[in-house]
Amino acid sequence: MSTRKLTTLIVDDEPLARERLLALLSTENDIEVLGQCRDGEEAVSAIHERHPDLVLLDVEMPRMDGFEVIDTIGPERMPMVIFVTAYDQHAIKAFQVRALDYLLKPFDRDRFSDALQRARTQIESQTNGDLGKRLLALMKDLRRDAPKTDRLVVKSGGRLFFLRADEIDWIEAAGNYVRLHVGNQSHLLRETMNAIEARLDPERFFRIHRCRIVNVERIQEMQPWLNGEYSVVLRTGVRLTLSRGYREKLQDKLKV
Repeated sequence: MSTRKLTTLIVDDEPLARERLLALLSTENDIEVLGQCRDGEEAVSAIHERHPDLVLLDVEMPRMDGFEVIDTIGPERMPMVIFVTAYDQHAIKAFQVRALDYLLKPFDRDRFSDALQRARTQIESQTNGDLGKRLLALMKDLRRDAPKTDRLVVKSGGRLFFLRADEIDWIEAAGNYVRLHVGNQSHLLRETMNAIEARLDPERFFRIHRCRIVNVERIQEMQPWLNGEYSVVLRTGVRLTLSRGYREKLQDKLKV
């Protein structure tokens, strides 16, 4: 087994829970605790900056829960995760089916050691290659009817800041990124158009072109354009071409 220590991040909004996890980890010679996070926003920043091998991730936290942390980081870029949860046994089945480990509060030292050993084994044998797929499937299982994300994390100039989804005017594809237009500013986010569309509230955001999504509350008018096409004019004055295939759907949505 490698002598390199397993770098670990603790994420829980309860101080006593963080202290207990830290105490349990302190007895493990091969663990290096990189830090403790009090909420999802701190967790996102810490994961981006410190790249831990393992995250002990509380599921239920205010403002940004554990699944929103995964949404923001991207399931394919998440480190190995041990979920710390108070979910009931019915919901726990989803973790078991997806072969993702969890600690059901309250848990004892033996259960903690067992979960930690499983994480070590997967990391050492590099069998976590499909972790992203399993995390995606788990979130679909547990959050099928949950509201869409209302915030995005944007990296700019080495800094991370949080952008409310309802501040976005429109979005366009930019290679392997999407460009978020907010007033007279724009921000690049490493996402595909399909991925960002799936994360946003469909009642607010609408695809008008394969490369463009608009916030329908920012639409001022629709105007005839070239060759029978229409354009969408936003309140900022920006004019965007509306593809024919999306025109009727948008008119239905706007009831025009």
